[in-house]
Amino acid sequence: MPTLTLTFKDNTIATYSIKAGQSLTIGRKESNDIAIENLAVSGHHAKVDAVGEGFLLTDLQSKNGSFVNKELVQSHWLKHDDNILIGKHTLIFTYDEDEEKPAAQVEMGKMDSTMVMDTDKYRDLLAQAVPKGEATATEKEPVGVLSYMAGGEGEIKLTKKLTKIGKSSTSDIVIGGLMMGATAATISQRPKGYSISYVGGMTKPKVNGATVKESVNLKDFDVIEIGSVKLQFVTEKQ
Repeated sequence: MPTLTLTFKDNTIATYSIKAGQSLTIGRKESNDIAIENLAVSGHHAKVDAVGEGFLLTDLQSKNGSFVNKELVQSHWLKHDDNILIGKHTLIFTYDEDEEKPAAQVEMGKMDSTMVMDTDKYRDLLAQAVPKGEATATEKEPVGVLSYMAGGEGEIKLTKKLTKIGKSSTSDIVIGGLMMGATAATISQRPKGYSISYVGGMTKPKVNGATVKESVNLKDFDVIEIGSVKLQFVTEKQ
């Protein structure tokens, strides 16, 4: 049976088999068959349906679109080794070596006049939110965003040069706890991105499970843990 292999930056995260007559949903919410936890992915982003002998990918009007082999699609009949880009993750569609592949895959009822463009350029257009034909005067710097994974809800935009984390009421992100410092950590906005630094207290921040002893540069999808709070870091273009 065909397989969808979920990867991120050439690292395999999980594999999913799809049988005849089955459907797999893809999105950020845990209720999906393939859950991808990052802010670039819509709650219900896309789905793959087994239709007859073929397998049809359909975009569910997602915010950032679905791509197959760098082609922006609304629906697409999948072929062996197709690369499906969902946010910044890739799903690779493959048949088993000894599996018989459909002799012909005709794109029936195609829902869009498919547009081909470079993925990064398309993301730029989405981020800038500029109607087609208009130009932007200046391009703004990306802003960091923290999304609660545990210990809170919602998102925090890192618009300040220095964001303070601790149990003090003057902190930008207030986290309680006996061992928590008044200012336990800070996140600094620098010309080349964001970094988190340990400041004081018994509770030290962790990034991807590793304790921050001094300072760590943050990358998209890094997970920050401090006390009872867990946050995911991403950058978004304005």
